[in-house]
Amino acid sequence: MEKWLVYAKKADFQEWARVLHVDPVVARVIRNRDVTDLEEAERFLHGTLADCHSPWLFLDMDRAVEGFLRNLRSGKKIRVIGDYDVDGICSARVLSRGFSLLGADVDVAIPHRIHDGYGLNENLIREAANDGVGLIVTCDNGISASEQISLAKELGMEVIVTDHHEVPFVMEGNERKEILPEALAVVDPKRMEDHYPFSGICGGVGAYKFVQAILERLEKEKDARANALRPAMEELLEFAAFATVCDVMELKDENRIIVREGLRRMHASKNLGIRALMEVNGIDKGAVTAYHLGFVLGPCLNATGRLDTAQRAMELLGSSTEVQAVSVARDLKELNDSRKNLTLQGVEQAKEYVAKRHLEGDKVLVIYLPEAHESIAGIIAGRVREQYGKPAFVFTKGEEGVKGSGRSIENYDMYEALNQVKHLLVKYGGHKMAAGLSMEEESLEKFRMAVNANCTLTEEDFIPCLHVDVPMPMEYATKELASQLDALEPFGVGNPKPIFAQKDVVFLAGSRMGKNGQYGKFQVVTPGGSKLTLTYFGEMDAFLNWLDETHGSGSSDLLLSGRGNFQVAVAYQLGINSYRGKEELQFVMKAFK
Repeated sequence: MEKWLVYAKKADFQEWARVLHVDPVVARVIRNRDVTDLEEAERFLHGTLADCHSPWLFLDMDRAVEGFLRNLRSGKKIRVIGDYDVDGICSARVLSRGFSLLGADVDVAIPHRIHDGYGLNENLIREAANDGVGLIVTCDNGISASEQISLAKELGMEVIVTDHHEVPFVMEGNERKEILPEALAVVDPKRMEDHYPFSGICGGVGAYKFVQAILERLEKEKDARANALRPAMEELLEFAAFATVCDVMELKDENRIIVREGLRRMHASKNLGIRALMEVNGIDKGAVTAYHLGFVLGPCLNATGRLDTAQRAMELLGSSTEVQAVSVARDLKELNDSRKNLTLQGVEQAKEYVAKRHLEGDKVLVIYLPEAHESIAGIIAGRVREQYGKPAFVFTKGEEGVKGSGRSIENYDMYEALNQVKHLLVKYGGHKMAAGLSMEEESLEKFRMAVNANCTLTEEDFIPCLHVDVPMPMEYATKELASQLDALEPFGVGNPKPIFAQKDVVFLAGSRMGKNGQYGKFQVVTPGGSKLTLTYFGEMDAFLNWLDETHGSGSSDLLLSGRGNFQVAVAYQLGINSYRGKEELQFVMKAFK
């Protein structure tokens, strides 16, 4: 059971409500999203593209634009090198589409997940040289490819890096010294000397800003090429938004504006590939949300990089006919369905592995599934973490040794944990919440023993937290309030859908919903005497079992037969349910205790 933590951030909520023309509850929610003043709150609610930061604030942006235009005007062949995830794919589409509209001789290379690994490698550099490439532009990678970029320079090519990942560094005494590649320009907001106001962007936004800067320079120079590029910025914004959501960036600052504006344009998207992907997944393009990007459409693009080649996703986004777009979109959906099945099998195998080896007592789970596809190890690790509430590493058999992916919990710094056992590893990287690594197979058990011996997590650390925005009586809610809360979209990391809570809600009756009865609907009475309907899209059986454990055996049967009288504390969300032209306020239970 989660710990419920109520936000306690302070502000003059009545004044915020008056100035912003919202309910004080909405003002509190906005403050809970780390918005500190009214000016910032106004941007949060009504920010436009004009409120986004200038691309010229990036360190090296001027050098990047000048270098690109010099290569463009001299007719050099340009190669965009992206990555095999959604961010890398969308970044590559932004750059290649923008460059081609300017008349560039441009193509795209995407590394193969298994054969190439992440980012630039020597083979990609040598292939570019053999193909007569004069300029390489990276996106969503390149910041850690110093050796490869030096090789490109030796082979007579220039490189522009656009990235958003952490910059490698070494410590010289107490001073941190960045290791930057010898590129023509390095555009990355994570650079220490960079003064870009918001470093939490993805690679797709970095690519979009680069193209935006090129357009602004051409407009300033009154270059006719700008006329071809300008109309396409609307479409390119869609990809920046897509990448932001799928790379799990926080929906704060300009990310929030880019996603909101990108979704609006996606509702009338002219890109045949995006439209076809919505169609084969049964999504009304006029109603697509950040949820659809992150959990329906994005996984279809990701599946190509996991089980096939991400060039298929590039083919989709560059489709020239509806027939081609729908054909590729169907292939991508089938790949994703296959990935889902492989993931389900992998999760079951992981649970069997834990049970057979009696690893339930380990604080950090280390699981070896030699037959699992290495591309889904991270997804399996994430599901295992959710199942057990513990950090999890899942390893598969690689071409050399074993390869693994880890997913962590809030109180466990996974990257630091790997630093402590790096003597056992061949290669590793990542951050606090996720990591990738490889090692010799015989080191696996030593690794498991070491990470558990070093782990300082306590029982308290394993208890998940539920953050409640406002303790609020359910009868306070209205359709107007729900509508105002909807205006806080897009929801996602950094801007979750608001959660409210009320104690002593009496459950009178319940019934099952859903194809297999896995969901629930309840008739409840609030402490204020209001009779309401509460919907639950969690696991109905889990709630009923909790009811029997908490209120006595047989309580669930009483509730389902309409004879309940059980007090429950409820965490809930508000929404408006539309059905056959009728709208009504909807209360959705998210947690209980």
